[in-house]
Amino acid sequence: MDSGASRAVPLTGDEEVYAESALHSAIPEKLFSLQGLDVLYDDTSATLWTYMNPEGRPSFTPEMLDDFEQWQALIGQGFGPEKVPLRYLVLGSRAADVFCFGGDLDLFQRLIRDRDRDGLVEYGHRCCAILDRNIRTLDIPMITIGLVQGAALGGGFEALLSFDFIIAERGATFGLPEIMFGLYPGMGAHALLSRKLGCAMADRIILSNETYTAEQMYELGIVHALAEPGDGLNATREFIKKSERRHAGLVGARRATKQVWQLDLEELNRITEMWADTALQLREQDLKVMNRLVAAQARLAERIAAA
Repeated sequence: MDSGASRAVPLTGDEEVYAESALHSAIPEKLFSLQGLDVLYDDTSATLWTYMNPEGRPSFTPEMLDDFEQWQALIGQGFGPEKVPLRYLVLGSRAADVFCFGGDLDLFQRLIRDRDRDGLVEYGHRCCAILDRNIRTLDIPMITIGLVQGAALGGGFEALLSFDFIIAERGATFGLPEIMFGLYPGMGAHALLSRKLGCAMADRIILSNETYTAEQMYELGIVHALAEPGDGLNATREFIKKSERRHAGLVGARRATKQVWQLDLEELNRITEMWADTALQLREQDLKVMNRLVAAQARLAERIAAA
C-alpha cells in the first residue's frame, strides 16, 4: 500500500467517528472545523486524533499557532474529568514525508530585517505557551503521543519533545538546522533535551546540524516506539491498546518526571528572549542561508501538494 495513501485516512470509519463526535453536545463543534488542524474523536478509546494540515509549507506560521491555541482551549472546554473522557491525545501530520518544518523562517527574516525584537519575542512566547500547556497535558489526566511519519525539523522537533511519548516510522528524520544560519532553536530544545539527555548530548544535537534517524532517536530514548513505513497509525493504535490497563500508572509516571524537571513557562520565555536577541545579530549572509532553506522547503511542499 502506498504510504501517502495510508496517511490520508487517519482512522477506520473516520467519517462515522467524525459524525458521532460532532454531534456530541459536550464537545465544542468548532474543534472539528479548525483551518489547519484535522481533528477526530474516537469514543471507543477516548482518543483525540489531530493531524496538521496547513496550506503551503508545513510550518508553525502565526495562523497555525492560532489554530493550536484554539485547539488547546477547546479541548480544555470539552474534555477532562466530569466532561467527555479523554485518555489519549495524538498529533500527526497530513503532509507526506513531513511532520513539521518548524518555525516560520519567512516571518523570522522579515522581523529580523525590520529590527522587530518585540515581534520575535511575541512569536516565541506564543510557541512557549503552547509547549508549556502540552507538557502539562492541559491539566487533563491523559497521555500525549506524537506520531512522526516524516521530517521533524527545528520547531517541529522541539514540539515533539513536549509529548509524553513519540512513535516514529522508520525513515522519519529529526534535526535542528538553526545553527547552519547562525541561530539556535529557541522554543524548548535546550530545556527539554538537557533534561531528557543531559547537557552534553543536548549540545551535540543542537550544534551539530546533523539529521538523525528514527532509529538513532530510539536508541537515545527520545523516540519510544518504531513502526515500519506507512504503519505508524497502526503502531499508535497498538500502543494505545497496550497502554490501557496501565493508563493511570503511565500518567502518574509522566507527571512525576515533569515534577523532577522543574521546568516552567518563565524559563522557556527567558530562553526565547535570548533567542530573539541572537536573531537580531544575524548578518545578511546568514539571512540568505535561511532564505535558501525556506525556498527548499517551499519546493518540497509544492511537490507534496502535487503528488
